[in-house]
Amino acid sequence: MQISVQDHALYAYTGGKDFNPAQPTAVFIHGVLNDHSVWILQTRYLAHHGWNVLAIDLPGHGKSAGQPPQSVEEAADTVVALLDTLQIEKAALIGHSFGSLIALEATARDAAVHPGRVSHLVMVGTAYPMRVSPALLDLSVSAPFKAIDMVNTFSHSTLAPPPSALGPGTWLVGASKALMRRVLASNTQVNVFHTGFLACDSYSGGEAAMPQVTCPTLFVLGSADQ
Repeated sequence: MQISVQDHALYAYTGGKDFNPAQPTAVFIHGVLNDHSVWILQTRYLAHHGWNVLAIDLPGHGKSAGQPPQSVEEAADTVVALLDTLQIEKAALIGHSFGSLIALEATARDAAVHPGRVSHLVMVGTAYPMRVSPALLDLSVSAPFKAIDMVNTFSHSTLAPPPSALGPGTWLVGASKALMRRVLASNTQVNVFHTGFLACDSYSGGEAAMPQVTCPTLFVLGSADQ
């Protein structure tokens, strides 16, 4: 589904279902160098159980046009604009990593204009502040494929898990590396890897945003997350 948001086409995966204004809506926001496809199982489930789902590609990523957001705040404005464009009255915001900060900031910003419109906030793999090591920041420019390897080493509990999550023959680490390389190649004008990392590293609005959140909030965290 392509939606005109802030004068650019924004792509949102809908789980194969048409948008129904009578249903509640869940907006899924990916992390750095990811796209809508990381939410494929969650979105398809909800889409077939009474929800609208909008798993977006952030601007300048994947199938979405426009400039990649330079900050968490800029990306949050896009999410709020998406809710305005589709005249959504109730929405749950679900974000992973970079996307979790965007969801937090969007919830806080929207509360000032549309109190109660964000019904739920889900923050997956989150932290505040979300500092990025100088080595990764440098490598995201000078050797992005090496940085991709590092990120996937840090973010998976084992590099060779039993093929149980998605069925025999699947390899989560390899699939994640391939996705990140594809998203990096999707924008030939801007390094969305480095831009996303900088946005995470420089976000300082978390403490101001937190008191504005009044909806139920779920944290999904790994106890040994590096």
